[in-house]
Amino acid sequence: MKLVFAGTPEFAAVALARLHAAGHDIVLVLSQPDRPAGRGMKLQPSSVKQFALAHGIVVAQPRSLRLDGKYPGDAQAARTALAVAQADAMVVAAYGLILPQWVLDQPRLGCFNIHASLLPRWRGAAPIHRAIEAGDPATGITIMQMDAGLDTGDMLLAQTLPIFPTDTTGSLHDRLAGLGGELMVEVLTLAGQGELQPAPQAQEGVTYASKIDKAEASIDWSQTAQTISQRVRAFDPFPGASTLHAGETLKIWAARPGSALAQRLHTPGQILALEPSGIAVAALDSTLIITELQRPGGKRLASAEFLRGCPLQIGQVLG
Repeated sequence: MKLVFAGTPEFAAVALARLHAAGHDIVLVLSQPDRPAGRGMKLQPSSVKQFALAHGIVVAQPRSLRLDGKYPGDAQAARTALAVAQADAMVVAAYGLILPQWVLDQPRLGCFNIHASLLPRWRGAAPIHRAIEAGDPATGITIMQMDAGLDTGDMLLAQTLPIFPTDTTGSLHDRLAGLGGELMVEVLTLAGQGELQPAPQAQEGVTYASKIDKAEASIDWSQTAQTISQRVRAFDPFPGASTLHAGETLKIWAARPGSALAQRLHTPGQILALEPSGIAVAALDSTLIITELQRPGGKRLASAEFLRGCPLQIGQVLG
């Protein structure tokens, strides 16, 4: 099938690789403009662009697709490229730009989206983070026929994945990315055979996964240990949960709920024990056992190794 692919990060690049390996004719890739990254803040191409260039696929990077927006020249150039492509379908995965109606109407079969949740739960920008943060026992992939709404289109195929107690956004992302590519290949096969069976999304259970803000990284020690541990996992690898100690920001990369405590005897954030197996800190209802953390400019370290180089003390209050 002749395809246009629109995507930007690694999640999308995995799907692009699956479609390419399945033999689809990818005639055009849309990806976000190169962004500064790394210590030198040099412009870096997206994961999708890197794959496309390595495989000789034409890449366009419009700053907007709105013909009446801030960058009408970019949008018009993209419109011309899509018209020339004459694609059967557009596959969209974590692209980062809203598709106006003229884009949705361009391909013969429309636009298919790979979304990393079981819609209608966690519509929006950060479904993987929010599922872990909320303590969901499972999530999945939904392949959706795109419409003008925010992840509101008819569902074409969905599959569930469990969220393990040790899953971080990073580990769950990798499992979902692979599944997304597999399901998209299956949907395109069904589309080619005229066997798609679109199903409207349920009107109940709608939730929205707002974009992750760096300000969310700061740990609120007055929350329960379970809530904090879920947020630690949700914010790994970005933006990384953090807390203050002696005027510097410590990143907390791994933690688990510990034993219950009588809150009236302890201040939230108070260090209660320093053990090789973990640092016990008072939360609302129980201790939080921190097992991996990092100082500014340092490496991620297991708690035992961290304590050899950072003089935490029992009774100190984090945050």
